[in-house]
Amino acid sequence: MSKVFKKTSGNGHIALYLGKRDFVDNVDSVEIVDGVVKVDPSGLNGRKVFVYLACAFRYGSEDLDVIGLSFRRDIWIQRVQVYPPTGGNATKSPMQESLMKKAGEQGCAFSFQMPPNLPCSVALQPGPNDSGKACGVDFEVKAYLANAADSADEVIEKKDTCRLMIRKIQFAPPNDKPGPKAEICKQFMMTDKPVHLEASLQKEVYYHGDPITVNVKINNETAKVVKKIKIFVEQLTNVALYSSDTYTKAVCTEEFGETIDANSTFEKSFQLKPLLSNNNEKRGIAVDGRLKDEDTHLASTTLSQGDKDMQGIVISYKVKVNLIVSGGGDVTVELPLTLMSPKPAGPTSRRSSRRDEMTSKGGSLI
Repeated sequence: MSKVFKKTSGNGHIALYLGKRDFVDNVDSVEIVDGVVKVDPSGLNGRKVFVYLACAFRYGSEDLDVIGLSFRRDIWIQRVQVYPPTGGNATKSPMQESLMKKAGEQGCAFSFQMPPNLPCSVALQPGPNDSGKACGVDFEVKAYLANAADSADEVIEKKDTCRLMIRKIQFAPPNDKPGPKAEICKQFMMTDKPVHLEASLQKEVYYHGDPITVNVKINNETAKVVKKIKIFVEQLTNVALYSSDTYTKAVCTEEFGETIDANSTFEKSFQLKPLLSNNNEKRGIAVDGRLKDEDTHLASTTLSQGDKDMQGIVISYKVKVNLIVSGGGDVTVELPLTLMSPKPAGPTSRRSSRRDEMTSKGGSLI
């Protein structure tokens, strides 16, 4: 194990160790989150040590919490007591064995199994003049000193806690299937024959940064002229919290000056490349969750088993092909698009920036 992520509490009595901060969701199961807490019993004063893993939806900056309102809602949370130990000596994972060598005899292992219906780490991009943390879904591992795991009457001071943010991520599944296809026939007033539009994608899954090939076939049987073709890639962000709302944003728009005369046919392939760099000032664009100043990209398509009760943020994409017809009117067809990152060949943890690795006040990379 080349890296260990460590965060020490302000009082120095507990330290949280993780071997990685990216955990892969394989749709039907999620990698186990396992780590170690180093405990100095001399500073506990009769208190216990707990660890929780929380998935939360953040919809406002913590700086705005001035009247006791919470701008964070826990979607899922699980707590475990690590000291004094409860139960027998559970078998440690290879990751925990490595971390125990760093923590020494005072190390206490813990693990969490996330359910597969939790959303992935995603943030909604703030506007150019917005300040504070972005809204979105994040995951936090937190160790703390307390008399009880979760008591409304107990105030836990910040110096008695240490936390590390982690990510739940998905990678594109192996897929060489052909892409989706859709077609429509539209008849206009004062014409007895239609415009037939067919569109298809070259493949089912595209990677971030790759050009998306859209095949377009047109059979214009009318006396009208198709003046131009517009193709959009739209990001659909479904925010499922207290209610379910979907926000649609165009992340790539291309206009092609192709003219299809009356009673003629047309066939051509077009390419689009949706990139975050072309949308970095658009408020509300969903991006993949990141740690500190690490680079990111447009949010990946959310893969699921069709769980209707999934809360948080669910991402999908579609390609729209729009024909602008003379005399007013248009013809539009839509295609679903899966946009994701490829599974890396090596370890799943992506490299964090140096600023993230060397945190202030008790955080360090060993």
